[in-house]
Amino acid sequence: MPARPTMKDVADHLGVSRQLVSLVLRDLPGASDETRRRVREAADELGYHPDASARLLRGRRSFRLGVLFTMHEPFEVDLVEALMADAAARGYSLALGPLGSGRTQPEVIADLLGQRIEGLVVLATGDGSATIAGLPDQLPVVQLGGPRSADPVDDVRVDSGYGIRLLVDHLTRLGHERIAYVTGGSGPNAADRREAYVAAIADRGLVPDVLEGAFSEEGGSAAADALLARGALPTAVMAANDRTAVGLLSTLVRRGIRVPEDVSVAGFDDSSIAALPYVRLTTVRHDPQTLAAQALDAVIRRIDEPDAPPVAHRDAPELVVRESTGPRP
Repeated sequence: MPARPTMKDVADHLGVSRQLVSLVLRDLPGASDETRRRVREAADELGYHPDASARLLRGRRSFRLGVLFTMHEPFEVDLVEALMADAAARGYSLALGPLGSGRTQPEVIADLLGQRIEGLVVLATGDGSATIAGLPDQLPVVQLGGPRSADPVDDVRVDSGYGIRLLVDHLTRLGHERIAYVTGGSGPNAADRREAYVAAIADRGLVPDVLEGAFSEEGGSAAADALLARGALPTAVMAANDRTAVGLLSTLVRRGIRVPEDVSVAGFDDSSIAALPYVRLTTVRHDPQTLAAQALDAVIRRIDEPDAPPVAHRDAPELVVRESTGPRP
């Protein structure tokens, strides 16, 4: 028995995106009359018809998506803003579910479901408080960063390993051989970045030097104190994110260490603090607009095609060189 045509088949037939086909078939704004005609003709030609239950619910759809997040990291704010703008352009509204201030995840989820969300984007959080355990049984879910789930869900994240290798390559080109690393503690993505650092350093025949930290300025400052207490400093230090790097850098400078003349410092994320005039941090950039678009693509696809196989998107970051790194002293 031939497979039932899907929305993706219509999109592939026309050479357009599945999102455009979905937009036309849901009578949302954003497509020309000619495009609408071509999409509907292709759907008829291929024999594609939306699921019967979806047609029955057509008039009751909310076109509202939920976002579960905290505001602990500057990059999380950038992601939420990018999600809001992109969702609006697609004809969706966002219901925001911030964690914190005594609100538990079950309470936030119940509130979001009460707003008739059709799908949920779960952002990685600085303290690991947002998890997706059990959520895919309730509604379509996409995970945006954070610890990988055992559930078969759509997953969008930065390729942290690639970003760490970019930083190690940059520092070794500057002649550095004693390169330390401050971890993100138990935060999401912290384990991936630590493992990538150890592997990249070992690949170059160097010795890993790992200091426990956290995704915070306080974590970076404590790591700087630990480095200074040891005596001999490394010539470069990488941090698990920009906030950690800023805490590290400010404490080193306050203790009389010149950056980058004595020690180079690098972060990860290229958040807004990285470009501040008194920081000028070398880091790796990942684009919130790209990540937001991939997450929305995934969750809308999951709404339209609930039985489609999970997808995994990995966004490759880019190196951003600023004044916090320099040649080995």
